[in-house]
Amino acid sequence: MSGTEALWKLSARDTAAGVTRRDFSAAEVARSVLARLDAVNPRLNAVIGHDADWTLAQAHAVDRRIAAGEALPLAGVAVTVKDNLWVGGRRITQGSRRFADFVAPADAWAVERLKARGAVLVGITNCSEFACKGVSNNPAHGMTRSPWDLALTPGGSSGGAASATAAGIGALALATDAGGSTRRPAAHAGLVGMKPSFGVVPCGPGFDEPNFGLSVIGQIARDVEDATLMWEHLLGFSPADWGSQPVCVARPRLAQAPARDLRIAWSPDLGCDFAVDADVHDALASLVGRLEADGYRIETASPTWPEGVREYPLLKLQQAGLAALHGGAMDADAGLLDEDIAAQIRLGRTHTAEDIARVLILREHIHAAYAAFFTRFDLLLCPTTPAVSWPVEQLGPAVIGGRAAGPRGHAVFTPFFNYAQAPACSVPAGLVRGLPIGLQVAGPRYGDATVLEMAAHLERLAGPPLRPALWNDVP
Repeated sequence: MSGTEALWKLSARDTAAGVTRRDFSAAEVARSVLARLDAVNPRLNAVIGHDADWTLAQAHAVDRRIAAGEALPLAGVAVTVKDNLWVGGRRITQGSRRFADFVAPADAWAVERLKARGAVLVGITNCSEFACKGVSNNPAHGMTRSPWDLALTPGGSSGGAASATAAGIGALALATDAGGSTRRPAAHAGLVGMKPSFGVVPCGPGFDEPNFGLSVIGQIARDVEDATLMWEHLLGFSPADWGSQPVCVARPRLAQAPARDLRIAWSPDLGCDFAVDADVHDALASLVGRLEADGYRIETASPTWPEGVREYPLLKLQQAGLAALHGGAMDADAGLLDEDIAAQIRLGRTHTAEDIARVLILREHIHAAYAAFFTRFDLLLCPTTPAVSWPVEQLGPAVIGGRAAGPRGHAVFTPFFNYAQAPACSVPAGLVRGLPIGLQVAGPRYGDATVLEMAAHLERLAGPPLRPALWNDVP
């Protein structure tokens, strides 16, 4: 890297250190990232809202704060924000034509926190409508494509966030995760995706959530250290968020290997006979084997889930939530919403009060089963996704592990950790057929630090960082 033209390649921590030392300015970083956005985003459709003047005004304000002697741990770090999180004064649509003209009246707590620490917002990233699909396609903004292969999807619902970060548009991405929406796109893009314990990062103010009590603020970064930096600066308590918890969460120590006496489980199917492509399984098992060779004792084991628990057992909650929030708008304009979302609304209207009560009771039993598992283990390793990326026009791969896969077959490994309100982090685990895959590290609720420590160690064992060919495109 010469001069400042490739400042967009810097990590978040190196950006903040350089701006703090005044080796370069936050404005120079912003110009570099904006140039990168202009160069690659037309091919990706990852960022669906940006304003160079707005971004540069933020950057100049950061430079003034640094000059005045203020300590800013995220000084000048370029961040994108998913299109379902409020950014005050900006158009935020949830990927929906229903909100095409909505301007957020305030910043979400997490957005305000990042700005207070010196981050510079560079754009709003695409997502599926209402963040309720496993791809990042919607009628309002179109399809987001993978920087690894423009014919493929980066997944969803935070696909715009992952695509942008992997392509060099921002060192960090603020996302959401109600069933894997941060972790799966991160895995498909060769990135780190962190889902914190429920309640440790405040949500809102913002849109009403169809996945009530499941969604958290997720962090996407190009390595574990940057993801941890973002996570640490988002920890907090807000009485305005019903789910926020005033707990003291331990801080991870990433530089050293986790304790060798950790009790670690490896579950290739999460105890549900979930299908996994053979080459994906073998690559993940190889990384787990490297961890075992490094001195860790690993047992093949899975939680004992309640009877009948299989693929997306709480999906009725999302369907009913969509019906409650957006059914009236669909009735008023039948063509307003994505047909896949409309189908979920129609299903949501068929669920009875007893159906929803049963699902809520099942959720409690899933939570209890997960907690019981972690009386025996400290960490659980499993696939983040059972397949690599698929064609951008499809909801999911047609076949996984030699079996017919429904629209959710690619997404089955992530939602259980939302149901259990537990931390889970996807870490890059190599390439299969030239495309990234992720290994998921999960722990008990509030065990975020141990999860991140193991993610960092697995990252070291996995080898050099993954970058798409697009990474080397100019500027």
